[in-house]
Amino acid sequence: MPRVSLERRRTVPYPALTIAKWFIAWAEAEREELSNLKLQKLLYYAQGHHLGEQHRALFPDQIQAWSHGPVVPEVYHEYKGCGSATIELPDSDPFTWDDVDPETTKLLSRVWNTYGGYSAGRLRNMTHQEPPWRAHFRPDERNIVIPASEIEEYFAERNGRS
Repeated sequence: MPRVSLERRRTVPYPALTIAKWFIAWAEAEREELSNLKLQKLLYYAQGHHLGEQHRALFPDQIQAWSHGPVVPEVYHEYKGCGSATIELPDSDPFTWDDVDPETTKLLSRVWNTYGGYSAGRLRNMTHQEPPWRAHFRPDERNIVIPASEIEEYFAERNGRS
């Protein structure tokens, strides 16, 4: 497990791209493959668990209901050039483990340990069964936001908290 400085703490929310880079760096450290599709689902689950437990957003970026499940458009567009291949952080990327505080690292580690072993396709199928995506996906419409309040409600109920 990567070491995180206890001296650096940050009040959430983080930019979604910072959380995405955390997952990419973690996958690299674990020598696991991480496609954009899988990354999008991990971002959704991280946001959902954070909202459900802390009742505040992990990141302020919108999550939209796309055909392959929940997507953070800004992060999707950042890495869409990778196609379905594994995303890697370039050596020139300034991301460090200290960019994320220890409490957030615990949450992200838990999300990775819960969902990271699933394939991108399985995660997509899981999100398709969940009310936040199902309530908002429309095949002929684009840019439909899944409200953070609905993600929070679903994950709070799922975790037995409200």
